[in-house]
Amino acid sequence: MAYLDPYTAPLTASKAAHLLRRATFGPTKSEIAAFTGLNPGAAVDQLFANVSFTASPPPPIDLTNTSPNYQKPLTSFPFISSKSGEHSVHLRYWWVGLMLLQNGKPSVLEKITAFWQNHFVVSQNVMADYRYMYRYLKFLRDNSLGNFKTMTIGITKDPAMLIYQNGHGNNKEHPNENYARELQELFTVGQHDYYGNPNYTEEDVKAASKVLTGWMVTNYYVHGTSDFTSYFSKNYHETSNKTFSSKYGGITIQGRTDDTAGDVEMNELIDMLLRHPETPKHICRKLYRWYVNQNVTQDIENNVIIPLAAFFASPENNYNIKPVLEKLLKSQIFFDDQNVGAIIKSPMEYMIGMGRYFEQPLPDLMTDTPAYINYVRYFLWGMGGMNLEILTQPLVFGYPPYYQTGYSKNWINGSTITARRGNSDSMIFPNLVIKPGYTLGIDFLKWIQEIQPNFNNTAASPALTPDEILAKFTENLFALELTTAQKNHLIDVVFMNNLPRIEWRYELNAYRTSPTNINAQNAVRNRCAGLMRYMIRMAEYEVF
Repeated sequence: MAYLDPYTAPLTASKAAHLLRRATFGPTKSEIAAFTGLNPGAAVDQLFANVSFTASPPPPIDLTNTSPNYQKPLTSFPFISSKSGEHSVHLRYWWVGLMLLQNGKPSVLEKITAFWQNHFVVSQNVMADYRYMYRYLKFLRDNSLGNFKTMTIGITKDPAMLIYQNGHGNNKEHPNENYARELQELFTVGQHDYYGNPNYTEEDVKAASKVLTGWMVTNYYVHGTSDFTSYFSKNYHETSNKTFSSKYGGITIQGRTDDTAGDVEMNELIDMLLRHPETPKHICRKLYRWYVNQNVTQDIENNVIIPLAAFFASPENNYNIKPVLEKLLKSQIFFDDQNVGAIIKSPMEYMIGMGRYFEQPLPDLMTDTPAYINYVRYFLWGMGGMNLEILTQPLVFGYPPYYQTGYSKNWINGSTITARRGNSDSMIFPNLVIKPGYTLGIDFLKWIQEIQPNFNNTAASPALTPDEILAKFTENLFALELTTAQKNHLIDVVFMNNLPRIEWRYELNAYRTSPTNINAQNAVRNRCAGLMRYMIRMAEYEVF
């Protein structure tokens, strides 16, 4: 197999669903249908072209209906310290809404933004100023497909990152090594290469921390202020020369004393980090684990990571992110059968994917605000109960299942499996009223009416068989094909409860001839709900 060569076979429904599950947080049924039959390259191009439709959304707003700032953008009025926690939640509601958006234009934007947010981690648990947090998230969204050098310089000066990593307190009198360490260990070169050799030394951390002295922030958590940014003060900058180890070729960054010292030395530092041969491999390895498979074997290192990293750092590409992600998503290794269903769904893929697959309409943020809140709250706090609180990683390393041994398997434990089942049950047995006339969840009776030909005319077409019902219910629900034995078990034991299959035809026809009869409705609804509940609890639903 030519690992990074383009995959060229027209997309089957299964391969289209695979692409959409991995490149987004989960597809709608209509999106899978629209991508089926496309050339893979054209399909990926479409996912990137669609970024323009959500790249610049209206900003997050105050969602408290008793507030004088109700529905106003959070950064349009002076900072309110007593509302910091509340508005931080409003920011999360905003981002979850963007992940759930069903506008018929699926794009890569939110998934790659989540990648960078878990890479350049800033947590709301520490960064309490919602203005800084929004600026940080907006920066990630705006630059997620841009240039990695630009992104790294920007995030290094970002006021939220400066607060989170104590960079605003890093000065010549009291140097702080936190960010200098994470910049190398996590954000660029990586702590070790593939074989476990260290990529930098403690002296390199100290030298980098001196380069980064003198950066400050304005009005962090200061009630009533409107200005919030970062700036450089030469008075707090270490002006001596900074010499790095042989890991970086013994480079010396000349100390400077003028007002441009901060930017000039930082630019030289980032240039040096990007020239390190392990930086592009470290980033490409993380992208591979995020989008393809979390197991990077020696074969994958040699045939995917190393050539992809060479392309990433090549003079013609110059660390641009979009071409690298395009190359990966179009590749044979991405579509290879061994990588389909190879990752356990994170709470984001599980919750957002469920809402999108079952095409639960998202209320409009501005015109239907209370309903919007009710809707996104279910998804946000559902993810939180499964150990993924949006924008609140427990450590600078990110969420543990993205870096610990075992990787995505760590999403599943005794506590989270119970939460996963509880969240899916809420979708299958609707009880959350979003607004009058709209209850979140699957309307099985409506679904049956849509898939049953000539629903109101039993003479015109026979009732769908249990096999046909299962085929409709499992259509692109699973990443992996079920066996014949599994299908028979689902029909005979789960759906029919060991009754003869012909009983279903009687029940469905009774509902077709009398659709307002409560007993007929319940017979059909209960069988369908029981089947879907069982399927969503299967191991095959947990992977994508």
